Amino acid sequence: MDFKEEYKRKLVPVEDAVNKIKSNNSVVATMATFQPVGFLSNLHLIKDKVQNVTVISCLLFKEYEFYKFLGKDNDTPFFLESWFLGSFERDLYKKGIATFIPNNLHTAAIDKISERKINVFVGTATPMDKNGYFLLSPMLAYEKDMAENADLVMLEVNENIPQTYGDTIIHINKVDYVFENNVPLIEVPSIEPTEIERKIGEYVGDLIEDGSTIQLGIGGIPNAITKFLTNKKNLGVHTEMITDGMVDLIEIGVINNSKKTLWKDKTIGTLAIGTKKLYDYVDKNVSVEIHRGRIVNDPYIVAKNEKMVTVNASLQIDLTGQVCSESFGFNQYTGEGGQLDMHRGATMSKDGKGIIAMRSTVKNDSISTIVPMLTPGSFITVPRQDVDYIVTEFGIAHLKGKSVRDRVLSLVNIAHPNFKDFLLNEAKKLNLI
Repeated sequence: MDFKEEYKRKLVPVEDAVNKIKSNNSVVATMATFQPVGFLSNLHLIKDKVQNVTVISCLLFKEYEFYKFLGKDNDTPFFLESWFLGSFERDLYKKGIATFIPNNLHTAAIDKISERKINVFVGTATPMDKNGYFLLSPMLAYEKDMAENADLVMLEVNENIPQTYGDTIIHINKVDYVFENNVPLIEVPSIEPTEIERKIGEYVGDLIEDGSTIQLGIGGIPNAITKFLTNKKNLGVHTEMITDGMVDLIEIGVINNSKKTLWKDKTIGTLAIGTKKLYDYVDKNVSVEIHRGRIVNDPYIVAKNEKMVTVNASLQIDLTGQVCSESFGFNQYTGEGGQLDMHRGATMSKDGKGIIAMRSTVKNDSISTIVPMLTPGSFITVPRQDVDYIVTEFGIAHLKGKSVRDRVLSLVNIAHPNFKDFLLNEAKKLNLI
């Protein structure tokens, strides 16, 4: 078969691709830094032709014209559903014109597929090779499953997308339409950690032993942690998100994946978010594999890595150990992502550790993040029976297996000094101690 001819038959302008969307369609788009920018930038062009089109994605790092035509009613052109709120979705959610999908990342795709028919998947991919294969962008949280289950598959081809291995291949025979958009990739620069974040990073670094396999997120605290791992040996990576900080540790030999018990010698992730440095590193790198979220984030697969250590951030924790990492009271702020997936996997791992790292206060030390009771309406991200280690800038609290009384005392010990007496007094009023 002449794959080049088949490519030409399926190649359309982006405007034509957008016009394939019909009223009442569900449209899933690749997330985050590899979102189909060309498609989403032109989606508003069909606003007068369609009704009730549901766009499903998350972490859309750009402001698109179609946001202006979101609504709640069936005669609205577009709805927006998000698995994880970034700044744009958060604003739309507050206005009531976007909604959130509660999920554990490892089941997000299959849960959505079982909930409704996926009419269209719009992914991003590298140019096709001579054998008719594209490589999907290094963003497989839900994307590969959607590509396999959608009625219509469209790819936005971008020559700047890195070529990554693992489960990223898709053949031209499985694609209905292709359109090209060779734009620069979205970058998320590393955040320089604050002094408080550095202190948290130091404590977390003390918990990570030589030979551990790690999962880290992105932001000030994860960036601080990597700075305190430079003296470690033989670390491995099995992570939801591959980041610039991990590349730094690979380059100095701290991460070599030599002691991993699953995918030995490989850096394993389900998505890459960072800068050009990261994208250049993963490009054509046989030591890095991208696999779908339902594999990488499956707690039972995570647990196969001995000495698995996961580090996740949180917004608030109560004195019994309930962790809220996604909302301020009833107000959704981010999402669960893979936090519970990875945390549970680490706590099931032989010699593993699940770590929740957080500042002890916010707003210039005026509000404690360790509280007697969570803010009313808060959503539990990690149940107290799953909690293992909590780390603040004031130390480490190991809660796993502890009674409520001992949890209270451990958490008060790592709370900000300004709130210790308050927390103890409130704990007594609640008969926790």
